[in-house]
Amino acid sequence: MGTLYLARGAFRSKVFLGVLNRPFRNESRVSTPSAPPPHNNIRSRNSHGVAAAAAADASGPLGYVCYNLPHRTLLKLEGRDTHAFLQGIITNDTELLEGPGGQRAVYAHMLNVQGRTLYDIILYRYSHEGLVDAFMPRGAAFSSSVTAPVKDSILRHLKVYKIRRKVKISACGDLSLWAVLPRLKNSEVPDISSPEKAPVCVTDPRTEAMGWRLVLDNQVDPQAVIASCQQGNTEEYHIHRYSIGLPEGVKDLPPEVALPLESNLVYMQGISFSKGCYIGQELTARTHHTGVVRKRLMPVRLSSAPAEGVAEGASLHTQAGKAAGKHRAGVGELGLSLIRLAHAKEVLWLSSSDGATVNLEASVPEWWPKDLKLK
Repeated sequence: MGTLYLARGAFRSKVFLGVLNRPFRNESRVSTPSAPPPHNNIRSRNSHGVAAAAAADASGPLGYVCYNLPHRTLLKLEGRDTHAFLQGIITNDTELLEGPGGQRAVYAHMLNVQGRTLYDIILYRYSHEGLVDAFMPRGAAFSSSVTAPVKDSILRHLKVYKIRRKVKISACGDLSLWAVLPRLKNSEVPDISSPEKAPVCVTDPRTEAMGWRLVLDNQVDPQAVIASCQQGNTEEYHIHRYSIGLPEGVKDLPPEVALPLESNLVYMQGISFSKGCYIGQELTARTHHTGVVRKRLMPVRLSSAPAEGVAEGASLHTQAGKAAGKHRAGVGELGLSLIRLAHAKEVLWLSSSDGATVNLEASVPEWWPKDLKLK
């Protein structure tokens, strides 16, 4: 993902929310999976990884692993019209961030006029000198080489719809974004020793299985604010995402191709069906009210990791040769595929980039609704 950072002085013209001085210890305990050791069948480029970090520090139950997310960029939006501006271009309701009892982060997509996903974002808020800020990350591929084009694309998109609204948009090169995962399940929110150095530390709004999001100054080491954390390899973060079936960025959610409901936006708390109009709403609302979603983005495990990888958009087939969906992206044997639910319980196959036939099986993530029925 690239990453946008939104500041605001702005959702309501003069908002003062005193959440910075004591924001981190008041959140409830969340049930998150432990930070993932590299999967046995996946060769990580960094062999010491999370497993070695856990072995090196068995000091107690409150250990965390912090992952820098250099593939994301942060932008800041501020101005008196920021609230109305965002309401008209994202799927979720910015009112959720309002007031003393409001959420501290929300997930959303920006859509094109045809209702297909352009950007997946997270909005964060914090209080600093009377201003409420929101950060919104949006994804690029995993390499930093594509970060700049993605950032430029989002900036252009925002400026197209900004028109004459009183909204200032700027990049935040002095901030860095981190994901924090616990080593043990049911861990408390990380204890932030220096809140002034961490403007944001909040439960990931998509699912508790993704731990917490942390925003720091570029010069601050996460170990300086979370005493019981160690830094992990970013690839392990992506392995964790794919293992639980959580999409992020343009590889998993190709712009102007992915549909929000097929991409499980509802399951990730990323859409409001009661807010006012926004760009791309019509198709999304109609699909929701008919209740018919025939394909979903699901985690898959390949029978083996292809030496040459799998092409983006590779076709999936049943053993009988029927079309079953498209592969999106992955790491090693793990990945995400858009699968026809009628074939979700079957063993499927695809052709790797070197022409080999590879079998794969889909699974239902634990964080999906428990009453979900697959055909």
